Amino acid sequence: MNPICTVCGNERQSKTLSYKCKCGGIYRYVPDFKYHEGPYTDHFPYLDEVVNIGETITPLVDLGSAYLKLEYFSPTFSYKDRGTKALISFLKSRLPQGARINEDSSGNAGASISAYGAAAGFDVNIFVPEKTVPAKIKQIELYGAEIHRIPGSREDVSRAAEEADGFLSSHVYNPEFRDGMREISYEIFRQAEKLPDYIFIPVSAGTLLLGVISGFQHLLDSGEISSLPGFVAVQTEAVKPLCARMNNLKFDPKATEPSIADALVSREPPLLDLMVGAMKDRGKCITVSEDEIVQARQELAGKGILVEYSSATVFAAYKKFRGDGKSLLIMTGNGLKNL
Repeated sequence: MNPICTVCGNERQSKTLSYKCKCGGIYRYVPDFKYHEGPYTDHFPYLDEVVNIGETITPLVDLGSAYLKLEYFSPTFSYKDRGTKALISFLKSRLPQGARINEDSSGNAGASISAYGAAAGFDVNIFVPEKTVPAKIKQIELYGAEIHRIPGSREDVSRAAEEADGFLSSHVYNPEFRDGMREISYEIFRQAEKLPDYIFIPVSAGTLLLGVISGFQHLLDSGEISSLPGFVAVQTEAVKPLCARMNNLKFDPKATEPSIADALVSREPPLLDLMVGAMKDRGKCITVSEDEIVQARQELAGKGILVEYSSATVFAAYKKFRGDGKSLLIMTGNGLKNL
């Protein structure tokens, strides 16, 4: 199971760690086996060993008309641990002990790479936007990673990480990270009494969206399900590159309008074309306002569910969504990150 280029279709050479093809395309994994219940490495056969720091099956809460998938029941309190587990496990058997790895992150991915990187024995360097939430910075530092605060846009942060010495363990570019997200789809399939009609996903860089779609596509190709659920991508009115493309909305990626949803800040996501392609005929994109996000978070808290603002976006979108059937909302991050 080697990753293939999304542009020319060529396979990545088995011994290389490159995340980009010679043609400039980004690599992605496509499962070449049927889904079956088994150990983790059965679904991710390119892993020689697995870095494990206490992951568990995350809870599914049934609210009646909707499920909440509480992905923040993860070692670093966000869904990013799904992708990081696959990526760092892959790198552990291919990079020397103590190797320097670099990651650009607005917070949650940085914490996740820092934790798993520490467990794997890497020298972790995290490049963050200058105005990253202090609590998220503190979490990264506690894992022992070195913080590099970068002024400018989210894209400036990515460029700084890419140009630094060491291996770029980017959660956006490395296909292992995106592929690790397939596991969420498998869990939903096994946990839910009935497959949800719609799945709501907060979208920034797009790794979660692409991974979840890939996982359900694998279940469909394996004959485990008869059809795909509808996918509802959710973005803020301030940062909406995918919704702008899909819904023909005006959006200036160079604008600096902030959002309280601090994890959804990618204005020019490198995976945008892949997201648009993956969502074609499979779903829709909804934007939510700042007031709607704040209200949604408070309403969830009233149900005993404390999530970060970026997670609350999907509940805000669900409340204004018009669709029959049962929905599932992926709660990506713990609310303690935004106190």
